[in-house]
Amino acid sequence: MNVPYRQIRAAYTEESITVYQAYDPAVAEPAVAAQRFVAPFKRERMTWIKPSFLWMMYRCGYATKPGQGRVLAISLSQEGFAWALAHSCLSHDDRRPEWAERVRRSPVRIQWDPERGVRHEALPYRSIQIGLSGEAVRHYVEEWTLGITDITDRVREVRAAVSRRADVSGLLPVERPYPLPDEIMETIGADSGQRE
Repeated sequence: MNVPYRQIRAAYTEESITVYQAYDPAVAEPAVAAQRFVAPFKRERMTWIKPSFLWMMYRCGYATKPGQGRVLAISLSQEGFAWALAHSCLSHDDRRPEWAERVRRSPVRIQWDPERGVRHEALPYRSIQIGLSGEAVRHYVEEWTLGITDITDRVREVRAAVSRRADVSGLLPVERPYPLPDEIMETIGADSGQRE
């Protein structure tokens, strides 16, 4: 499979896109109960959302790392996701002289890291991480979140299957290339063509 180097791949519908986060139970349980992030979730901190399930598994060690024992699938409105990308700035960008000023003003940061396989191996293309701060966090908490599901049991099931070297393809969410307008692709540094 020939995958563009920087491409958003996600589970999505016409109304929503699924992103992932991992938290301590003290944050996760109230969020699932309220179906939005509530205290002790800290709005004043940058919060990173990830459309890639396997990158989230790498980041949280399949829900085994301290403070990341519960994995949440957040259903985010398409409008909110579009707003976040339109108001974003790359975490690092040497191509644009105005970058330093833009990153200072932007409520959303974009970072591209190596995508991961089921055993955390780095793949030859990138996965997007989206950091929300300030007004973006407020929108995320108050407007964009359509639902929150605790998927920790599924995560443990995948981890157990991986450790047995079983086929996990049926346990993974179906993630497809996410369509983006050209101006958003430019803003976030995504690639439109196939890798050579």
